[in-house]
Amino acid sequence: MKSRLLCTVAAVAALLGGAASAAVNLPQLNIDKAQTSVSGLSSGGFMAAQLHVAYSATFQKGAGIVAGGPFYCAEGSIVNATGRCMTSPSGIPTSSLVSTTNNWASQGSIDPVVNLQGSKVYLFSGSIDSTVKPGVMDALKTYYSSFVPAANVVYKKDIAAEHAMITDDFGSACSTKGSPYINDCNFDLAGAMLAHLYGTLNPRNSGTLASGNFVEFNQSQFVTGHGMAATGWAYIPQACTSGEQCRVHVVLHGCQQNVTLVQQQYVRNTGYNRWADTNNMVMIYPQTSTAATNSCWDWWGYDSASYAKKAGPQMAAIKAMVDQVSSGGTTPPPVGALPAPSGVTTSSPTASSMTVSWNGVTGAASYNVYRNANKVNALPVTATSYSDTGLTAATTYSWTVKAVDANSIEGAASAAAAGTTTGTPAPTATCTTSSNYAHTMAGRAYALYGYTYAYGSNQYMGLWNIYAVTTLKMTAANYYVIGNCP
Repeated sequence: MKSRLLCTVAAVAALLGGAASAAVNLPQLNIDKAQTSVSGLSSGGFMAAQLHVAYSATFQKGAGIVAGGPFYCAEGSIVNATGRCMTSPSGIPTSSLVSTTNNWASQGSIDPVVNLQGSKVYLFSGSIDSTVKPGVMDALKTYYSSFVPAANVVYKKDIAAEHAMITDDFGSACSTKGSPYINDCNFDLAGAMLAHLYGTLNPRNSGTLASGNFVEFNQSQFVTGHGMAATGWAYIPQACTSGEQCRVHVVLHGCQQNVTLVQQQYVRNTGYNRWADTNNMVMIYPQTSTAATNSCWDWWGYDSASYAKKAGPQMAAIKAMVDQVSSGGTTPPPVGALPAPSGVTTSSPTASSMTVSWNGVTGAASYNVYRNANKVNALPVTATSYSDTGLTAATTYSWTVKAVDANSIEGAASAAAAGTTTGTPAPTATCTTSSNYAHTMAGRAYALYGYTYAYGSNQYMGLWNIYAVTTLKMTAANYYVIGNCP
């Protein structure tokens, strides 16, 4: 077991040390800069509060915060972060945090607090959230009362939801705690936040988001390292690429929710984009990397002592993303109209991969490949074939391909091509409930820097000791997820 653990640590270290670059930069669009806002869950909620307060001149419309806490709650301490700012909210020194905010503003480390008076805030806490206790959000409401008029604040905490982003039609059961941390609670939280921040909205697009574009953009243009991935994501409605004036909303995932760990579920299925599509809103989804502690945003100082100030590397990078996408004029950028690739076929199946091929499209700079409607290539594909990996044995999938022009605009989707991987079906799931220490000794999990992660899924399990107890479900050989068996 010890050798296996060391190998795993080495593999993780190698992964964290790797780098990638994306060819697509965020476009420069016609944006109403007075209409910019931010929201986030968990570490993303803490980060949203940081951005709202530190860059209040930028995020003028306000913030939506789900299971987060007061600005600078941790005061640079992981002990404070995991203690008073998550599980023991009675220890949060709200008045002291207000004083720090005022002092930093007077020093120019953050924007003047007077900007906050015109913004709006939407707060949400699940009544059964066991990760960030509702009392932490109570403290956040108290904190904001020093800066934001009470009439501008909505606080919803009457839904029995666990620690997750809440939707009305996607995700796990409302009381579930586990990856991807998106729960179906029959409540459209994204819509409620956006409606509070912006007022009456057009009805959301409840169908296919056919007119807008999902763009994987180059985060390395704004920051390298500092716990951030090489690429981020954005959803850009067609009206915004055609030159109409739009608004910007930044969406921050929580810990263990970046694209590496949950694919595009947070980017595509949390409910924001269908409101964006009908209300001329650009959604920016910055991404942490697995090099970040627990893939969290920095809200306690793991990356920088200036993490909560404008000088914080992650803070400055996200601000720069907003600045770039807001720097365009009223002249419509060129819009691509490439036809759908023809001749899409699948071949060379293995138990975990499939080759997808197609005919080239004249004028295409690259291609994007979609498996079951989710984009699978991290970087642009310049060839006319792609090897899709990480598949499940004995499973049928469907692939489509879109051509991308020189302006990074996708054309029409191809006809779907199906293919089935080889091998035998995965074994019936089995569950084991034990201490995190016992899980590592039995080879169901591994320890890294005092924390425990499930083998295969790499889901975070908490501290590596005999007291933290987790239920692991084996869904394939040497692949475990946090969950319960029926």
